[in-house]
Amino acid sequence: MSAATYDAETKPAGSSPWRPLLWLVPLTGFWLALTYAFPALQASGAPTVATRLAIHMVLALGLWLGLERTTLSLRQRVNTFLALSIPYVVWLSIVWGVAINGAFLPGHFPPRLPIAIFLPVVFFLPFVLASKRIGQLLDAMPASWLVGLQVYRVLGGAFLVALARGAIPGIFGLPTGIGDMLTGLLALPVAYGLAAGNGDSRRAALAWNIFGLVDFTIAVGIGLAISPGPFQLIVPSIPNTASGTYPAVLIPAFVVPSSILLHALSLRQLRRRGRVVAVP
Repeated sequence: MSAATYDAETKPAGSSPWRPLLWLVPLTGFWLALTYAFPALQASGAPTVATRLAIHMVLALGLWLGLERTTLSLRQRVNTFLALSIPYVVWLSIVWGVAINGAFLPGHFPPRLPIAIFLPVVFFLPFVLASKRIGQLLDAMPASWLVGLQVYRVLGGAFLVALARGAIPGIFGLPTGIGDMLTGLLALPVAYGLAAGNGDSRRAALAWNIFGLVDFTIAVGIGLAISPGPFQLIVPSIPNTASGTYPAVLIPAFVVPSSILLHALSLRQLRRRGRVVAVP
């Protein structure tokens, strides 16, 4: 990788990295108000389907555009695209299918939701961190992409809506909803700073990734501690049974582990970029 590759970001001039928040904040507020006013909309699963399909298409497009920036041959790019896309599609399809059929509802032993959260991370993380082909892709891809993509985390505000409606306990809904929304809201200004080449943008991106991972650690830890099952340590006044039902269960069963892997990719990319900058 060369310093020229590191500088291959698009660099907007003369704009604040916080400008994206000027439209993202009101849009997020409008979405929260809509889901609060029409709870049947969220319960129908339609927003979940639309969101997952949109994110999936953006991921596929970003993957291919990133591969086009590499020096790989067309055949190598196609093979890499398929090698990364097919397992992701299969993973999502399996989780989605079993979630609709109630496989994550409380009462199963061993509990299936913790397996759905941790097994993909344990399985895919070594590959994500060690693959040379993925390293080539990360070197060619702008660092802002993997950060800005997680703007979808603002949809975690659904936990605050559920809390306001008395559907989930505050011990879970408050930190989870606030943490997810902050991660999503900050994704765009951090990505903007990376694209603009601001001086402390890499440190800000590292801090953002760590914050996003800590948010998941807190949410998963509290969620397991208050949900019915062998890991339950706290019995809240409002049972946390909704986390095992469709469509809400797709968040812990798929969004959480896939987002953890995106954080891992971003941290690996930033670490590789840091090595380039450190070279005299």
